Amino acid sequence: MRILLHRADGNTGPWIEDFARHLPEARVEVWSEEHSQGPYDYAVVWSPPQAMLAQLAQVKAIFLTGAGVDALMRYNDEIPAHIPVIRLEDAGMAAQMAEYVSYAVLRYFRRLDEYEAQSRAGVWQPLAQHERADFSVGVLGMGVLGSRVLEALKTFGFPLRGWSRGPKQMDGVECFHGMDGLDAFLRGSRVLVCMLPLTPETSNLLDRSNMSKLPAGAYLINVARGAHVAEPDLLTLIKSGHISAATLDVFRNEPLPQQHPFWQEPRITITPHISALTLRGESIAQMADKIRALGAGQSVAGVVDRSKGY
Repeated sequence: MRILLHRADGNTGPWIEDFARHLPEARVEVWSEEHSQGPYDYAVVWSPPQAMLAQLAQVKAIFLTGAGVDALMRYNDEIPAHIPVIRLEDAGMAAQMAEYVSYAVLRYFRRLDEYEAQSRAGVWQPLAQHERADFSVGVLGMGVLGSRVLEALKTFGFPLRGWSRGPKQMDGVECFHGMDGLDAFLRGSRVLVCMLPLTPETSNLLDRSNMSKLPAGAYLINVARGAHVAEPDLLTLIKSGHISAATLDVFRNEPLPQQHPFWQEPRITITPHISALTLRGESIAQMADKIRALGAGQSVAGVVDRSKGY
């Protein structure tokens, strides 16, 4: 069995070592434009270069090293439709995402962002607490990660809301779905957490029109993709006070350029795409199990619906 591996960061050694432990029958080869010669059985990639598409078009399945799929879906038309694209399911990311979002929500609920600003200014001033019953949290996207975040937030007693493309039910969560349900979902979400997959339909979904539907003084937490948010619109709404603050882990251009105006806006908290990092060992163990299942003619979970883009 031959597996073609591509890592944009070039850190392939630990991946090869872990594959040797979890799938010793496989020969893992690092892709290079000059030396990679198929046929390969499987490919393991995240954001492959276009020059790699010839090899990807000949494998039995493509495994992605993350939960999102947009980095590969830009080549969707160039990869034969019969080749399954398989994303990671959790592999340790859900717990990390729940930690990150819970922290961000609690930071705003307890007004710790404002206390941090007061501390830097040398100000000692207790602030009135937010009312828990008024601090509704809406999670935009109720997939594996979004559902795990909602479960984690139940602990704190906030009113919880969830939005998904199709109808879903979740105990303790007021659920909305479809574009017909989006307005009502937004209007009742004091904190909006974006966890959507990036598709043509969700790109720029959080523009000035939609973000203006949030209650005055709302908060935004984006841990999905930067292209969901119309960045100039977010800045405008923060400067007007309609959005009190935002915590952003993802951006249209990463790393975020030093000249980007987000750096100069103190009400925007920036982290470098770390809300849910790929855990190599768990990820490779999951891929190895699925490769064996496919080899035995079994179906596997996590196959991307390429017509939907996730």
